[in-house]
Amino acid sequence: MSVFGRATFSAAGYAAARPSYPPSVFKTLLGYHKGNTSKGSFLLDLGCGHGLVARELAPHFGKSLGTDPSEGMVRQATEMTKDPSVTFQQGSAEDLSALADQSVDMVVAGQSAHWYDYSRVWPELRRVVKPGGTMGFFGYKDNRLVGHTRANQIMEKFFYSEGEVAPGVEGMNPYWEQPGRNKVRNLLREVVPPQEDWEDVDRRLYDVAMDVQELPDEDTAWMRKKLNLGGLEGYLRTFSCYQGWRDAHPEVKSRAEGGKGDIVDILLDQMIESEPKWKAAGEKWRDVEVETAWGTYILMARRRAN
Repeated sequence: MSVFGRATFSAAGYAAARPSYPPSVFKTLLGYHKGNTSKGSFLLDLGCGHGLVARELAPHFGKSLGTDPSEGMVRQATEMTKDPSVTFQQGSAEDLSALADQSVDMVVAGQSAHWYDYSRVWPELRRVVKPGGTMGFFGYKDNRLVGHTRANQIMEKFFYSEGEVAPGVEGMNPYWEQPGRNKVRNLLREVVPPQEDWEDVDRRLYDVAMDVQELPDEDTAWMRKKLNLGGLEGYLRTFSCYQGWRDAHPEVKSRAEGGKGDIVDILLDQMIESEPKWKAAGEKWRDVEVETAWGTYILMARRRAN
């Protein structure tokens, strides 16, 4: 996650603009776990970001630790967390040497498991997770706006097409960090817990269509949100590929920075032009409310009693 460790990355802005997880996700994880949640139990949150997942699950465990490679994320998580049973430290999922053997009751990873080198992660988890303990990896891919196919197609073009997306404007596709982005776009299907160490594998997927007109029930399409277009703009600017694009084009300033407009400004121009009701809102287009949903995955497994 090198982009999130750069000096130009704002952990506070990321925390403010990123979507949160609904209670149903944590209910699913805890319902599957059914393990030790006593005062002596231990939760490990890998790639903890600003600490949302650790904070939500902490009341069900004696102590919780969140780790993240980004110093800025760890600082933000610590500042946002008041529960003394939750701590954060800089570190990676590939190196859990600070943890004792069979010390973890549950290990979770929210929107970070696509970054891991599993040739190193699986042996570490085998060592630190107790027999009968559980893992719960979950996350989301590209969001779609419900009932706005043209706008979705424009977002797809700007984020994933090759070459120019507007005259003289390079798209953001080259700036995704790979292979992580492709893994999350595939909803982590290629990540398979080793059968010799893990059992009772439970994988739950939802892939939202480009032309989505209506969402299924909230248990299926659990990552959904109503927001205005101004909120969508803020969210798009948290994408790692946008951060990479900005770093590659430092001379281009957004309109909010007093410039002529960066790639997200141009993207939104095209989206608004494609939707008559949004265009009719004029300068108040940021107040227009939309519903959006993300493709999602939850991958759970239980540590075998070897």
